[in-house]
Amino acid sequence: MPEPQTPPAGPRRGRRTAAVSLVIALACASTVAFLTAREAPSAAAPDSGQGQAGAEQRAANAFLRAPGSPMTVIAHRGASSAAPENTLLSDEVARRGGARWIENDVQPSRDGVPYILHDATVDRTTDGTGPIRGLTARELNRLDAGSWFAPAFTGARVPTLAAQLDDLRLRGGNLVLEIKGSHSREQVARIVKEVRDHGMADRVLVQSFDPEALRHTRALAPELPLGLLRDTLDPDPVAVAEELGLSAYNPAFGQLTAHPEAVAKLHAAGVAVMVWTVDTADRWKTLDSLGADAVITNRPAELAGWNAAWAQGRGAGS
Repeated sequence: MPEPQTPPAGPRRGRRTAAVSLVIALACASTVAFLTAREAPSAAAPDSGQGQAGAEQRAANAFLRAPGSPMTVIAHRGASSAAPENTLLSDEVARRGGARWIENDVQPSRDGVPYILHDATVDRTTDGTGPIRGLTARELNRLDAGSWFAPAFTGARVPTLAAQLDDLRLRGGNLVLEIKGSHSREQVARIVKEVRDHGMADRVLVQSFDPEALRHTRALAPELPLGLLRDTLDPDPVAVAEELGLSAYNPAFGQLTAHPEAVAKLHAAGVAVMVWTVDTADRWKTLDSLGADAVITNRPAELAGWNAAWAQGRGAGS
């Protein structure tokens, strides 16, 4: 996702203190229970009143939230407000905070190994320098991807896609995998191979700003659901979704609120709406009222808590 939506590169002292406290808490916490098969997103939109037709659409696309369910929490680069983004530590904090879906970015090293990193360079989030695509796997494996965030995270590594898939498969969770930047068909094929080889095809949604990357994915792995990221809403989102075979259309918050009618149109076409990157309760409330299916957020634990309060309030009012 575009950098303006990310947490600040240099954490404040309060964040560092909170991060250290969180590490201590995590060290004392019990091991996360393994999740078994892919869990359908608990994303939820109010009933659109389409009756049987709406039920059929939801059955065909598990990413559409069922009536009475809260919006799905998708942890943006893991719990990126509490731990160094796009690391296995950040993923673990997100899991423990209640997120069953984690969003990460994937890019190739110079020698073609897919790595989990957002920026075009490693400068901001590691102790190294240079473009990720100009560094070999051996060079990337030596980088410290944690100390920039807080001393407690010193030694965290830039994970390979293979390492992340192993972690999710064993410890639980599902992946919204953003193919970052331009990728050739061969590079997308390597990503697809990793997903299949790790037995994670039923627990991964592939998203990208680049329609061509999604076309490659669809041709190579028609079983993988697709999401299109948009910072500007298309004049006809439904037509774009149908052309690309999307399971989800993923707009920026401001674009969706400027065109709220798009939600009902996409739902009528059987397409879910996942909105990025939204970190405040007032905006979560707005998205819930619009019927958004999922929220990509830097604050997954807070959104999970907001969802719990939402559900409790809904129960009390029934």
